[in-house]
Amino acid sequence: MKIIIVGAGEVGSHLAKMLSRESHDVILIDEDSEKLQKIESNYDLMTIEGSPTSIKDMRGAGVQSADLFIAVTPIESQNITACILARNLGAKKTLARIDNYEYLLPENKAFFEKLGVNALVYPEMLASEEIVNSLKVNWVRQWMEFNDGALTLIGMKVRKNAPIVNKRLMDLKNSENYRIVAIRRDLETIIPTGSDEVQANDIVYFITTRDFVVHVREQAGKNVIDVRDLMIMGGGKIAVRTVLSLPDGMSAKVLEKNKNKAVKIAEQMDDAFIVLGDASNLELLKEEGIEDMDAFVALTDNSEANILACIAAKRFGLQKTIAEIENIDYIPLAESLDIGTVINKKIIAASYIYQYTLDVDVNKVKSLTHVDAEVVELTAKEGSKITSALVKDLNLPKNLFIGGVIRDGKGFIVNGMSQILPNDNVVVFCLSSSIRKLDKLFN
Repeated sequence: MKIIIVGAGEVGSHLAKMLSRESHDVILIDEDSEKLQKIESNYDLMTIEGSPTSIKDMRGAGVQSADLFIAVTPIESQNITACILARNLGAKKTLARIDNYEYLLPENKAFFEKLGVNALVYPEMLASEEIVNSLKVNWVRQWMEFNDGALTLIGMKVRKNAPIVNKRLMDLKNSENYRIVAIRRDLETIIPTGSDEVQANDIVYFITTRDFVVHVREQAGKNVIDVRDLMIMGGGKIAVRTVLSLPDGMSAKVLEKNKNKAVKIAEQMDDAFIVLGDASNLELLKEEGIEDMDAFVALTDNSEANILACIAAKRFGLQKTIAEIENIDYIPLAESLDIGTVINKKIIAASYIYQYTLDVDVNKVKSLTHVDAEVVELTAKEGSKITSALVKDLNLPKNLFIGGVIRDGKGFIVNGMSQILPNDNVVVFCLSSSIRKLDKLFN
């Protein structure tokens, strides 16, 4: 597949790196030559210095033969214009990064299709959705539902008092109703077998059905926290979308040190209490009642400040903390410091976009923050290899794991004796290096 990416910022660069590991013909375009040089020296892809709104530059990059054109610069209007140009010049499919929620409304989809923009991605919106889910289901690190909860992926840090600690997976209670699909231990990702054991402080990923979510929580030794009042550090786009998406019964206090930004977000968020001040000031946190809060969310542009703020919140007694960490290198540090849920906008956005590069019938794909792995929901086609035999006889790739299927709206955990049927929605866990192997299984 020939893929052209416009914008060598955080989202575009991360996506280009992901795709460069595969057999795609990837071209990255940006007007900043220094950004391009840094990426080209480390990854197998072509870079072109040029403008996304220049017809000459787009033709020079070969947009007329592109299978997928992705515009992810920080400027929304530029991305939409670039996609319109690319589509009319011959690109088969286009995707634009936006920052206007209105564009995502279902009634506007046909309008953008007519313009030449096939898909839209709003990274800040995706990040806010993950934050809100983490607040609603606050005992998890990651939560992902398939078919309205028929199957659920749950990522949790397991404490030493958890019932599953130091037990073989094959010996776990009710293990036929859930499946441990991955374990993150220190810096290693483990695809477990029945003889593997969960250790204290592992980050463990489960697949389970709706009826056994509570059982999985109890097995991991987790308690539910009633989150009603939360404090947010930073008043950027993610904070605004988070506050606007909070469920009934949950209220937010936002601390923003920039006066102009504080005034602006106050106009957007009628129900939030906006405080002008620096949340890194511990005295200010105390004055604003952090000790009475149920959760703390750090969403500034500074990863280090977000980590430190969450550590401070933990010392004030808060059990639930969430940090936006845009520097991927800091994620293992955040894990070791036990700051709670980690949000990375570029990983979330890149995994969303990634599904458009797969040559299979993908319903949903998500990169997991703490492990180099993906969770993918696919539909099994008539005559595909995945439906040809029992799971144990399929000779699946080593780093690919079928967690469960959804059939007629009901979720089932898969074992070796399971048979995948045509039209089943199949939830697959795989290391990033193995995701391309899904094509042969599901086509």
